Amino acid sequence: MSADETPRVHDLVGIGIGPFNLGLACLVEPLALDAVFLDRADGFAWHHGMMLDGATIQVPFMADLVTMADPTSPFSFVNWLKQSGRLYPFYIRESFYPLRAEYDAYCRWASEQLPSLRWRRDVVSVEHDEATEVYTVRALDLETREVETYAARHVVLGVGTAPSVPAALRDLPGLVVHSSEYLPNRERLQAGGSITVVGSGQSAAEIYRDLLGEARGTGAAPAAGRTGDPDGFGAPAASGYHLDWITRSPRFFPMEYTKLTLEMTSPEYTDHFHGLPLAMRQQLGREQRSLYKGISGDLIDEIYDTLYELSASGPVPTTLLTDTELVEAAWDGTRFRLRLRHAQLGVEHERETDALVLATGYSARVPAFLDPVRDRLDWDALGRLDVARDYSIDGGRGRVFVQNGEEHTHGLTAPDLGFGAWRNAQIIANICGHEIYPLERSIAFQQFGVPTDAASGVGAGAPARPAEVVR
Repeated sequence: MSADETPRVHDLVGIGIGPFNLGLACLVEPLALDAVFLDRADGFAWHHGMMLDGATIQVPFMADLVTMADPTSPFSFVNWLKQSGRLYPFYIRESFYPLRAEYDAYCRWASEQLPSLRWRRDVVSVEHDEATEVYTVRALDLETREVETYAARHVVLGVGTAPSVPAALRDLPGLVVHSSEYLPNRERLQAGGSITVVGSGQSAAEIYRDLLGEARGTGAAPAAGRTGDPDGFGAPAASGYHLDWITRSPRFFPMEYTKLTLEMTSPEYTDHFHGLPLAMRQQLGREQRSLYKGISGDLIDEIYDTLYELSASGPVPTTLLTDTELVEAAWDGTRFRLRLRHAQLGVEHERETDALVLATGYSARVPAFLDPVRDRLDWDALGRLDVARDYSIDGGRGRVFVQNGEEHTHGLTAPDLGFGAWRNAQIIANICGHEIYPLERSIAFQQFGVPTDAASGVGAGAPARPAEVVR
């Protein structure tokens, strides 16, 4: 609707259409809710820069857009398999984990069935009318260049996260590629004599493994210097390139995926985490990295096996550096000179490289279009959105909600695809005033805080509670 028309008041405007707001749109579709969702993109796209052959998502197929809230939804991954003729092949494959390309295709299939989605809309402001308690969302139509106005009683932010780049590597000239843009730049990276991958998680490992197969030649660079390379910066082999992998982590650690640990992706643990003081949540956020920011154990083993196989024909032109921080980088017009610091030894040293791949993750962002309503939103001592347990951010009014911007308040369930449907069910319940999709409150065998019966002195051997659904 153009800016000069009186807009109808929607029940909900969603800003951003990633997997979480797309899931919300799917769950809202059969309900008597007037909802519209806006995104600046041309259409749905999920991590296309990392759509490597054979790569899978790291959660089971039930962690789709809807199943954990509504297993009967026509927008389920299983229904997409059926509609696309892939159900039996997926069944015979006997793996819970869909290919990354499959998950992307599934989400695009779902998005194409939803009339509530508006693509190529760049939101420029969110405003509030005190008299009517209505929010006005203004968005630029990137095709017509006209500003459209959407009025809503509720707003759900699903703008996602933005690529995170360490301060030492920002605004560098030369070939610097964030992992989100890896595939479009792979050939440019491989055209040089050396590549350095920076990062410790799954994306870094996938990129390193992808590049490793071509990091070979008639002979590998020696470990410490050669003629014309007095500093030993890892010169390339006679053909191919030299490949470095640098991580601040003390080791290339696997993602922890044991079943009792997975109970931390539960409503109970989210309750526990949300109730902790800010300083403790900050500490846990650092300590729990291996729970969701590590590397799959199978991929670690595959990388080692590949290194072993390549070493059978001579030294492999690669260097892996752990516990090493990249503290400074400079571009001399042809190569990067990197200053590195080994944390345990406190020793600094330098290396050179032709290209950098930054698998340095993503961080939450607060978009500028929220500036007109900043005084209505909750902020913590570190200037971040202070997200309530029910995912609202507007002082308990229950009108503005956030998706995947609450890792600092809710912990590891924030980016977890498997918990997205539960969060959407909670947001829908807040908007409707009652639960539409039943919310499980208790699913874990373990208790994460002081046992509820501790004060009464009841023995610790009390039987575990079965899963409880509050309707």
